Amino acid sequence: MKLFLWILFIFVIFICLLFLDFYFGRRQHLKEIDSFHFPIRYSNMEIFTNGTNLFQQTVRDIKGANHHIHILFYIFRDDPFGSLMLELLEKKRAEGVQVRLLIDWVGSLFFPRRRIKELRKRGIEISFCHVPSFPFLLYKLQSRNHRKIMVIDGKIGFLGGFNIGKEYVNRDEVLNPWRDCHVRFTGEGVQDLQKQFLTDWRKAGNHFIEHADYYPHLEKGDIKHQFFTYEGTGLEEDICHLLDSAKEQVIIGSPYFIPGKKAFLQLKQCIKRGVDVTIIVPGISDHPLIKEGSFRYLRKLLQLGCTVYHYQEGFYHAKVFIIDQDLCSIGTANFDKRSFYYNYEMNSIFYDKNITKQMLDIANRDIAKSSPVTLKKLYPKKVSAVVKEWIAFVISPLL
Repeated sequence: MKLFLWILFIFVIFICLLFLDFYFGRRQHLKEIDSFHFPIRYSNMEIFTNGTNLFQQTVRDIKGANHHIHILFYIFRDDPFGSLMLELLEKKRAEGVQVRLLIDWVGSLFFPRRRIKELRKRGIEISFCHVPSFPFLLYKLQSRNHRKIMVIDGKIGFLGGFNIGKEYVNRDEVLNPWRDCHVRFTGEGVQDLQKQFLTDWRKAGNHFIEHADYYPHLEKGDIKHQFFTYEGTGLEEDICHLLDSAKEQVIIGSPYFIPGKKAFLQLKQCIKRGVDVTIIVPGISDHPLIKEGSFRYLRKLLQLGCTVYHYQEGFYHAKVFIIDQDLCSIGTANFDKRSFYYNYEMNSIFYDKNITKQMLDIANRDIAKSSPVTLKKLYPKKVSAVVKEWIAFVISPLL
């Protein structure tokens, strides 16, 4: 009996310490945030939904670099595909091109430290961002830099959902093919991607002298858009504002659907006032409990008249938000609590009917490769499924 009481006491103390770590860690986080809405820009852009096509274009752009290559990824794997990318960067550095690589500490936890030493010896500047530290270690482990940015010579920029690893180029045994969404920018908007990369580079503790070579003259493009950056706050409020503006149609594509309280309430209000709301999520999952974590939300939305689809042709990882036929958002943020409250994200909103139509066409093709989700499908049939869903609900902010 005494042993049981001691174990219970230690468990309670552990939970209290966790609560204090998260409570005070969050307070400190909110004091330090630097979320920023960039000005309206006009750029030209190309949308990629296939990783092979995206990285073929990326390789061409990197090979053409003359001055610098700036890369930020949440995940950078040391697998055959990652090695090919690093070899290319080494070649460009040998040609005299500056190369800076910034990767998230948790997302790229298994990136070999010996490889980092080799890259630095070859002149590549490489650094981890969001390295956890005391105090509030557990909270800092949850607050990740989830942005995926690439800037080449200050003239070409990339932003979207793809990372660097074999799964992103359809070489994974399970998550294949990988369906995502990434954008290549030329024109005015590239300067904002550059500014965000260099901001994150400095925050990671790197010394950097900024000068005009990193911000060349950029011609005005054809497509009106705006970048939004988030550091664990503000994203949910902006989503609620967009949902409130919807008159006819909302389409949400996200690999993880665990909305915060405000966004969930706004979604329900959208449906109640007659807006056609469609949600696309993966049919398979790349993380434990993610699907179960979404069920309680999807059930309530289905009961109100929302349409939900499970994507069936591979793994769906796109982060897409479409409002009517007026605007759409593409970026790094998922429709979940982790992106709302912890992660550092970056999205671009396109105020352009042609781009929105293009995204609607892509969404309709995704729906054609999906199966409708019914209420019956979402109700757990076994005790184990009930337990999994309950656990997922309890830890939903961390999924």
